[in-house]
Amino acid sequence: MMRQYELVERVQRYKPDVNEALLNKAYVYAMQKHGHQRRASGDPYFSHPLEVAAILTDMHLDEATIAVALLHDTIEDTSATRAEIDELFGPDIGRLVEGLTKLKKLDLVSKKAEQAENLRKLLLAISEDVRVLLVKLADRLHNMRTLHHVPESKRLRIAEETMDIYAPLAGRMGMQGMREELEELAFRYINPEAYRTVTERLADLSERNKGVLADIEKALSAQFEKYSIKSTVKSRQKKPWSVFRKMETKALSFEQLSDIFGFRVVVDGVEDCYRALGAIHTTWSMVPGRFKDYISTPKQNDYRSIHTTIVGPSRQRIELQIRTREMNKVAEYGVAAHSIYKDNVPKTNGAEHQISKETNAYGWLRRTIEQLADGDNPEDFLENTKLELFQDQVFCFTPKGMLIALPRGATPIDFAYAVHTDVGDTCVGAKVNGRVMPLMTELKNGDEVEIIRSKAQVPPAAWESIVVTGKARSAIRRATKNAIRKQYSGLGTRILERAFERAGKKFTKDGLKPVLHRLARKDIEDVLASVGRGELSSNDVVRAVFPDYKEERVTQSAKPREEGWSKIRNAAGMLFQIPGRSSTPPRKESKRWGPAVPIRGVSGDLPVRFAPEGAVPGDRIVGIMQPGSGITIYPIQSPSLMAFDDQPERWIDVRWDLDEDSKERFPARLTVTAINAPGSLADIAQVVAANDANIHTLSMVRTAPDFTEMLLDLEVWDLKHLNRLISQLKENTSVSDARRVNG
Repeated sequence: MMRQYELVERVQRYKPDVNEALLNKAYVYAMQKHGHQRRASGDPYFSHPLEVAAILTDMHLDEATIAVALLHDTIEDTSATRAEIDELFGPDIGRLVEGLTKLKKLDLVSKKAEQAENLRKLLLAISEDVRVLLVKLADRLHNMRTLHHVPESKRLRIAEETMDIYAPLAGRMGMQGMREELEELAFRYINPEAYRTVTERLADLSERNKGVLADIEKALSAQFEKYSIKSTVKSRQKKPWSVFRKMETKALSFEQLSDIFGFRVVVDGVEDCYRALGAIHTTWSMVPGRFKDYISTPKQNDYRSIHTTIVGPSRQRIELQIRTREMNKVAEYGVAAHSIYKDNVPKTNGAEHQISKETNAYGWLRRTIEQLADGDNPEDFLENTKLELFQDQVFCFTPKGMLIALPRGATPIDFAYAVHTDVGDTCVGAKVNGRVMPLMTELKNGDEVEIIRSKAQVPPAAWESIVVTGKARSAIRRATKNAIRKQYSGLGTRILERAFERAGKKFTKDGLKPVLHRLARKDIEDVLASVGRGELSSNDVVRAVFPDYKEERVTQSAKPREEGWSKIRNAAGMLFQIPGRSSTPPRKESKRWGPAVPIRGVSGDLPVRFAPEGAVPGDRIVGIMQPGSGITIYPIQSPSLMAFDDQPERWIDVRWDLDEDSKERFPARLTVTAINAPGSLADIAQVVAANDANIHTLSMVRTAPDFTEMLLDLEVWDLKHLNRLISQLKENTSVSDARRVNG
């Protein structure tokens, strides 16, 4: 285990004026607090924070961050408190340590929800100070290095969490070295057989190509010397996880991979990067489509480099990365490479703000966290965070030249939401490179995207399955919920207006404000939507506003209900089979149930009838032989047909055989949910009559105080006629929902 003075010496190598007192105090305090605690390996627990601190010294971080690393588990796992750490080390270090402490006693149903809430807390802490992220990644790296000591039942969960969250997060922050090691360690436990196979193949390939790689390094170095370019050329090999992922995603064998080896060219300045590129391209042929200039257009994680692929000295493809020494440092350490040591920064017990928050990577992280943290439930938050951490990107432009970076597979909808949430919500179309393209088009590097907007647009819920960014998915979900909430709110308003009118009271939205607590709702819209959904009774709302109100609706309802039936009869001009009353269909319509039904495929004098849910021209239909009683016609989508799956001999191929001049109506069954108020039935009957349909039977079941569910057997001309009727029923103010049964 590393001693006190060894830790101080490690920091002194890159920061001679290190605050030794701070490091010594943190070392002693953490060691005392962790006391005799042991890790799963049997080592003293204090060895873990010490190793985390050592990892951060390799990144050349300041003594305040090193002190936080030593203290990062004290609040969570010992008797230490935030107040105590504030007093001893200052509020700056106390805030960072608390940001690294997991939430305790979470009253959550699932482990996934708990994981999401802890991640949310961590990300919010990171958005305030990036040093929280650096310590957390170092903490995770050491835990992964010692994962073999953890019980086997926990290893896979920790490895998957590392692969899903922490490795991509390191990549997004530009810390490529950290990302690659986390991925390799996680890969070892997620798919041990694949890890072993790929690692062995890579080792064998590296041994066989050792001489070839050295020859290419010499040839490239000689070419740069010829052009007087100072450079360092070094070969590099793809990591096991990167190789396996490419094999999986592109369905390639190991032998088909052509970019396992690459070469990194490090030069002094930006101008030398382009001179080196010129020297290479004028000597060897470039592979078309394999050139990327991330110096001119850096990645969101601040990565800068030139990538090119050539047919090299040995007539084989060679991948090259050309960058400056400073770019190489940023590529390796990401945001940690942006540490700035300022002599004039005020100190708090030795703590200094040494991380620049103005990097592109950190700016992206803060914006992303603000978007993700707004209102998603835990599972959605976790899912959207994973989506936002995808590393592979495409770069697109607005018509004004603004650069938008998106994950690969992104669509114009993702682009619209990346510009602004309002742009996404009002998007109705897109032009890609001047041409109108479908909104599900996959965008490519360099595409210019123009979004076509309409204020009348509401994002369809189906968009959620098209988009790939967490921001777009989260915004679409919110817009969909708001649209549905608005519909229910409007319905709830109408229900309450009628309920208050029945009670002889006047309804106003402002009147609900004082009683929100009694209704257990946070705002007026929540009350209205709850009534519209049937979750809250209108009578409960009336009683909440007017506690002395006593419902007299039962004694007064007989006459309005009878009047309602009278209106239905008069409006529709048709016969009803009402529960408790006998009635039969008119004689002239009875032929629909006999052999005269116009169905082709039925021979002889077999009786033909329709299933209870009916069938109408336009439906695909099937006949089922009923022994002793003829043939029953079903629409092909009827769930009732599942009962005959194992009886293929009873299935008959039938289809409609209609004359153009036919005036025949056909049966269809609907379920209609209506507001439970006088006149609702009359409204529905008016719609049916206005659409030239016929009600054959009707039954009602009270489902809630404010709603009645009706089952209507109708007679309509065809499928188009039926769909028009359903649509107009849904638009009626008395109807909450209308749909075809088994349709």
